[in-house]
Amino acid sequence: MRKPLVAGNWKMNLLVADAVKLVKELKPLVQGISGVDIVVCPTFVTLYAVSEVLKGSNIELGGQNCYLKESGAFTAEISPQMLKDVGCTWTIVGHSERRQFFGEDDALLNEKLKFALASGLKVMFCIGETLDERQGGKMNDVLTRQVTKGLAGLSEADFDEVSVAYEPVWAIGTGVTASPDQAQEAHAFVRGLLKTQFGAAVADKVRIQYGGSVKADNAAELMAKPDVDGALVGGAALKADGFAAILKGAL
Repeated sequence: MRKPLVAGNWKMNLLVADAVKLVKELKPLVQGISGVDIVVCPTFVTLYAVSEVLKGSNIELGGQNCYLKESGAFTAEISPQMLKDVGCTWTIVGHSERRQFFGEDDALLNEKLKFALASGLKVMFCIGETLDERQGGKMNDVLTRQVTKGLAGLSEADFDEVSVAYEPVWAIGTGVTASPDQAQEAHAFVRGLLKTQFGAAVADKVRIQYGGSVKADNAAELMAKPDVDGALVGGAALKADGFAAILKGAL
């Protein structure tokens, strides 16, 4: 049985005081939960303050993105080493907004993924199709390309530190959620791609998270599906009680 992984991606939200308040509220709500791995991914400028509050808790810290160099003349970028320095154990790579708004392609994301892993971070690697791609019957082609190119060159051991987050872009922040059956269909397809590319052992152990308007009232039904191994939560992660309810749904 794959242990569920539920992460909160706070995106570009919350100033330091608000971020600290949120994790202070969250800690007692999830204390003692051991059946699910819990991660929060705040903005870069709040990471240190949040990490101080999280010390000794069962909540891990993650970055929302990172670059593929340790240091240098790369203005406004942040390295895996910097994320680790403030207490991160995870980072997100390839979020749909990075692909859509900042032009990050499969080749770049593959480099970033490999560098993050080599630097000692665990990675949530995001994939997913847009509404136009889904309606145009291209979902499988898009997912095949993103998995094949984005994860190229990884070893079986690398997948101990990688989860794949399936995000139907049309369901992010829209209030529209893929039905549990739609989510399961996409997750099963992705697991099949992993089996073809990396073998059954990898496909069996990789956690595939669902990301797309996950809320307390749909989390349990989504994560009851056999190939849905957790969630990458957006807006609902900004409320401690709502995120805690999603975590309990994952159990």
